[in-house]
Parts: sequence; C-alpha cells; structure tokens
Amino acid sequence: MRTHIYNFIKYKDLFFELIKKDINLKYKNSYLGVLWSLLNPLLMMVVLTIIFSEVFKSKIENFPVYVLTGRMLYSFFSEATNFAMNSIINNSQLIRKVYVPKYFFPLSRVCSSFITSLISLIPIILVMLITGVNFSVYNFLIVIPLVLLLVIAMGAGLILSTIFVFFRDMGHLYSVVLMILMYMTPIFYPATIIPDKYHWIIELNPLYPLLKMFRDLMLYGQMFEWNELLIAGVYAVIYFLIGVFVFYKKQDRFIFHI
Repeated sequence: MRTHIYNFIKYKDLFFELIKKDINLKYKNSYLGVLWSLLNPLLMMVVLTIIFSEVFKSKIENFPVYVLTGRMLYSFFSEATNFAMNSIINNSQLIRKVYVPKYFFPLSRVCSSFITSLISLIPIILVMLITGVNFSVYNFLIVIPLVLLLVIAMGAGLILSTIFVFFRDMGHLYSVVLMILMYMTPIFYPATIIPDKYHWIIELNPLYPLLKMFRDLMLYGQMFEWNELLIAGVYAVIYFLIGVFVFYKKQDRFIFHI
C-alpha cells in the first residue's frame, strides 16, 4: 500500500495531465464545445418531458427537474465506465514504452467524465429557477451522493478495463448492461409504479439509492434518509475494493494481451 501511495504522489502530475487531455479530446473539433454539455441535458429533458409528462404528471412533482437529475447521474456513470473500459487498450502503445501506473488510465477517464458532468448542474439550476423550485441549504449536500457515485464508477471502471483487456466482447455486452441499468433506474418514471414484490430488483441497482439522495437534496430540499446513505456507502466500498483487487491481480498480464 505504501508503494502505491508513493507511486501516486510521484506520478500525480501525469495523472492530472491525463485528465486534462481527456477533457480536451472530448471537446476537440467541436463547435459547440462546453456549450453542448449544457444543451444536451436540456434537449433530452424536453424530449422526455414531452413523451412522459402526460403519463406521469399526476405522480411526479416538477417532472423536468426530476428527469434532469436522473439523466445527469446515469449519463455520468454510463460515459465514465465506458471510457474507463477502453482506457487500457487505447493507451497500449504508451504502456508498452514507458512505466506508468496502469490504474491511472481508467481512473483519469472516470475523473474527466466527472468534471465535465458537473457542468450539467448548471441547466438543472436554471430549470429549478424557471419552474419555481425552492432552493435549500440541503442543496449543498449533493456533494455526498456525487462523491459516492464517483467512487462506484471508479470501481466499476477498474473492473471493466481489466475484463476488456482479456475479453473484447465485453464492449458489446456492456452496452446491453447499460440499457438494462437505464430502465432499472427511475430516470423518467416514479419508483412507486414498481410492484413491491419486484422492488428488490431495482434496489440491486447502485444508482438507485444515490439518485434518491440526490433528488431529496436537490429537488425536494430535504435531508436524505440515513439508510440510503448506508446502502450507497456499502455499494461504493464494495465496488471500489473489488475493482482494486481485480485490477491489481491481473495488471501484470496486460502486456501480453494489448
């Protein structure tokens, strides 16, 4: 553990450069650039509101903000884990030539996605102002579910990047997993429509307690339930520890498969 901490401190500048590079690449040759990070969630909100607001308007208060909060968390997790999954293969030439802590690549992709995803808070705040949502001191506590989500994404990214080195079809399988995860996450529908006997299925989704916490703090201006924090914290610890264990167990064999 001491060696890993020393390596991170020694190469920390490289880690931050990888994050900057990922952010620059995302907006390279893009006319809209950062503006697209503002427009994309707004456009998606409009589409989903038009399609689903009539269906759920009596069950969901302030549907536009409800959709935006769900889309923000899911989009970050989807993008971050997808980028992390490909990170080792995409940097194979650099890994062959010089020593770089290999975990820098998936973790830097997750961190860069996290930074760009924070821009989505701006349209959420704008829509809250327009729709008359009351702001609260609890809004500032959204950092808690966001950090827990970041840790879960890091763990999942380490797992996926390891599997992808040895099993490239994981890229196709994971797209199916993400689609299932999207429908298991109450982004545009209320969780109350799920029958109680099937509710345990949605609770297996690590995004579910985090989204409930995020909406309690941001949309409803109230403190989240402590059992949700406990569940989300357990998910974060489990995903991260498994990710670290799997990655370090297999990283020495990456060179034979990249």
